[in-house]
Parts: sequence; C-alpha cells; structure tokens
Amino acid sequence: METAPVQTPAMVRWFLLGVALWASVAGPAEVQGQSVRATVLSIGDGDTIRVRQAGRALTVRLACIDAPETAQSPWGQQARRYLQQRLPIGREVTLEVKTTDRYGRTVAEVISDINLNLVMVEDGQAFAYRQYLGGCDAKEYLDAEFRASRHRYGVWQVEGGITRPWDFRRGGRSATVIPDGTTPGGRRYRCSEIGSYDRAQELLRQGHSYLDGNGDGEACESLR
Repeated sequence: METAPVQTPAMVRWFLLGVALWASVAGPAEVQGQSVRATVLSIGDGDTIRVRQAGRALTVRLACIDAPETAQSPWGQQARRYLQQRLPIGREVTLEVKTTDRYGRTVAEVISDINLNLVMVEDGQAFAYRQYLGGCDAKEYLDAEFRASRHRYGVWQVEGGITRPWDFRRGGRSATVIPDGTTPGGRRYRCSEIGSYDRAQELLRQGHSYLDGNGDGEACESLR
C-alpha cells in the first residue's frame, strides 16, 4: 500500500503563499454576477467611477447607461456633477457586477440607497444604453428614459434629446467641437506641465476630465 506524501510545514507555507498570490492578482472577472461592497474613490464622468474593493482600486463603468461625453457641454459636466452629489467620496456602495469590458473596467450597477444607474436615466443625466441592456432590466431602464423625456429632465430639455453619446463618439471628438468655457477657467493643461500625479488628480476633480484620456478615473497616469 502506498503511503500518502507527508506535507511538511514548508510545503504548507508555499501552498498558502500560492493561494494568496492567486487571490491578489485575480481580477474583477472573478466576481461577475455577484454583489460586492466597495468604497467610492472618485468620479470620472457621468458613467465612470473609481472605487476601492477588497483592498484594490477598480474602475467601474456604470452598466446599461450612457452619459453625455465631457465635450458635450454643458451636459457632460452636469452629469458628472450630479453623480458626484449622489456618490460623495468615501460612500459605501454595492456593485452588482455584470461583466468586464474590453478596457478592463468592471461593468456594474452601483447601488447606494438606490440604483444610481437607473436614477441617472430617470433624472435625464444619461440614456438607456440600448446596445448593452441585456445585463439589466431593460424595461425598467427604457421606462425611466421615457419618463425623463416626458418631463423634459436634463438631456431632454433639448427637443428629442441631445445627440446620443454613442453617436457623438462615432462622429469623433476634436477641439473644434468643444465650446468656449468647457474647461474650468478656460485653460487646458498638458500632463508634462502639471508636475505631479496628485496635482493631476486635483485638476481632474475640478473638471479637467480631458486629462483622463482612457476614462479610467485617473489623470496623467504617466506621472505616477
């Protein structure tokens, strides 16, 4: 009869270390379909936030909605301010994780005392993202959008609603479509002239969202 190999304390330690390392690199995909708790770190724009979850900083793309782009002045800035008011820094939230997108962002419904994704649509700060409604209650989001349009809230103050963000992106963004006054104080900064990562984050919080080129909620990551 073969005897089972003896596990020495060293072997056990190596095994536990391997498990810990695996857990530390496991990405958001491991919690897809689950509810996880997180703390708000920053607001990138009307549909992107940064949170801390299980000791890691994650970028979260709000599922099933599409908020105006920052260059769609003043609607993009209004959507961001609205979300900042609803989700102050340090707020504890629940993430109903749907998937991970091609940029590595966690796509989730963000729940505080209410479903923030749905409220953004209900109050006219975002559109129901028809192309990606499969992971949410599509009827609930479309009904919320209908009510917002009927009451002329937010983006619906313009007859028929403003240009949809997905159409705006398809048309391309350039400086020529950004009206004067889009950036605070009318000045645009380059990362190379800001000097520090912390200063870049401060400018991002002040509304200089163009410094966050990839939309992950962090400005001028080259300065880290």
